[in-house]
Amino acid sequence: MMPNMIPRWLMLGCAVGGSAWGATQLPTVEGADFGRTTDGTVIEIYTLRNGRGITAKVMTYGAILVELHVPDRQGQPRDVVLGFDQLAPYLKGHPLFGATVGRFANRIGGAQFVLNGQTYRLAANNGKNHIHGGRRGFDKQIWKAEPFSTPSAAGVRLRYNSPDGEEGYPGNLQVTLTYTLTVDNELRLDYEATSDKDTIVNLTNHSYFNLGGHDNGDVLAHELQIFADFYTPSDDALIPTGEIHFVKGTPLDFTQPTPIGARIKELAKTRGYDHNFVLKSDGVTPALGARVYEPKSGRLMEMWTTEPGVQLYTANHMNNQPGKGGAVYQQHQGFCLETQHFPDSINKPHFPSPILRAGQIKKTTTIFKFATRS
Repeated sequence: MMPNMIPRWLMLGCAVGGSAWGATQLPTVEGADFGRTTDGTVIEIYTLRNGRGITAKVMTYGAILVELHVPDRQGQPRDVVLGFDQLAPYLKGHPLFGATVGRFANRIGGAQFVLNGQTYRLAANNGKNHIHGGRRGFDKQIWKAEPFSTPSAAGVRLRYNSPDGEEGYPGNLQVTLTYTLTVDNELRLDYEATSDKDTIVNLTNHSYFNLGGHDNGDVLAHELQIFADFYTPSDDALIPTGEIHFVKGTPLDFTQPTPIGARIKELAKTRGYDHNFVLKSDGVTPALGARVYEPKSGRLMEMWTTEPGVQLYTANHMNNQPGKGGAVYQQHQGFCLETQHFPDSINKPHFPSPILRAGQIKKTTTIFKFATRS
């Protein structure tokens, strides 16, 4: 790696009395009201600052990441996630901007599954199939928040108790999601879940990133590398066939840094990327899953996760979507890296299992780490 290509996070320790992105301060967290639901419930928003120039805002409705401000190579911060300025548009419905998705992210074929010999029927909210936890998934629930800060991080711990039978899923499920913004320029998402009955769990975050800024046009020039040699092919309804194929020789080959738009027109059926990649995680220690670089701003993002898969989605159906600050979002204006168990994995016994046994605790972690290149 040439000296002018050293990621800025590797040089932070060389700065005396401050970080490469400006003066060093202690991390802080601050809460405020973001608005009220139609029944008058107050929705809180928490602002996390890592003291190194990165700011994240998280709200209790949907455990949504509302804003994420990251400095460019000149030290100028911009908001790099798509979304809204106010609560009302989130309540009316949206393409899961920044949302926490559950109980089961992505699709379940036929909107049903069998567990312990019993068939569970779910909401068919994606044609004949089930997607993203149903009509009122975790993205539409109100979470309880507990903010915290330490000398090395600021964060907020969010909890939601999903009752037995909610959206058709078995078991009273207790979920904790902890957002932590560290002095190492990491936004860490730690998920924990436990149930009093055997159930299935597959949690993710659905943020749309644009490292040039949320209002900076499409992401087709972003250079993407995904550390995956395989993907799971899907049928026309995007339900996995059960096969696992090599990415080599396909438009899904991001084993080397490649502009997102380089081969996107070859994916006419899906109008872009909406594919699950098979990662190399051991399920315990977060492994490097993807790296994304935006050349104009110099922003660099790495995604690390304990999950076995990641869904690359490129806002294929976004069209004239109003957003923050008067922005109007268009097709491919953001990309999602949805860390996950594979879609329909409960109906594919050879896929990594999403089953959570009663009394057990399921833990997963995803980390988004930021830097710049000169």
